[in-house]
Amino acid sequence: MNQHPFDTAIALRPEGDGVWQGHTSPAYANMIGPFGGITAAQALHAVLQHPQRLGEPVAYTVNFAAPVADGPFLALARPARTNRSTQHWIVELRQGDHTVATATAVTAVRRDTWGATELPMPEVPAPHDVPRRSGRGKVEWINRYEMRFVEGGFPPAWDGAHSEDSRTRLWMRDEPPRPLDFASLTALADVFFPRIWRRRATRTPIGTVSMTIYFHAGEAQLKRTGTGHLLGQAHAHGFRDGYFDQTAQLWNEAGELLATTHQIVYYKE
Repeated sequence: MNQHPFDTAIALRPEGDGVWQGHTSPAYANMIGPFGGITAAQALHAVLQHPQRLGEPVAYTVNFAAPVADGPFLALARPARTNRSTQHWIVELRQGDHTVATATAVTAVRRDTWGATELPMPEVPAPHDVPRRSGRGKVEWINRYEMRFVEGGFPPAWDGAHSEDSRTRLWMRDEPPRPLDFASLTALADVFFPRIWRRRATRTPIGTVSMTIYFHAGEAQLKRTGTGHLLGQAHAHGFRDGYFDQTAQLWNEAGELLATTHQIVYYKE
């Protein structure tokens, strides 16, 4: 069987002592360098397959320090502190003598406790009642995802028209479908197009500076989700002085909140 493009993209070869070698993937190419979600997933994968890892990811932040050039890179991952049930990680992606991304992660042993969700999944049509985005994307990584926009899709025309809000809701999953895990959930958290394009239909140059993901689901919930769709909802709070934020939530079809995510994004006038 052919390997899924996502698994090919995040593959890392151990080089010893917490060092892994990877390579960018043309299947996830963006306008400049790779799709940020795949870079984030590659860095997290270095933690996920580290032999010293304790528990599952609960929090993860990646900082995009520089554009990632097409070609090989090194991922350096080390546990900075290990407690009885939590572990704190530092990750660095390097190309040559340059750092292109840094990341921190917290993994933990999850324990059965009381639980509740204060942010229910919005009432929206089922995935197969929403049309798929048609046509090929202008950048390759978009073709790796099935997207069904419930509201707030890509601007129909780049005419500078303004929207009153930046909210987008869509059903999404890997294309072709792939069982969900922490690495693919990380990439899916970055699928949303820039909120500034939603507020005004102008091709404003942007770049994510930092992205944080909080994982509310454990491995068992991700396995139950399988190859099903996720409902993603994203909006911004403010656009000012060359930066805007983005906050988003992801639920599975059963209405379970799997992850929340926050970004700060640079834009150029």
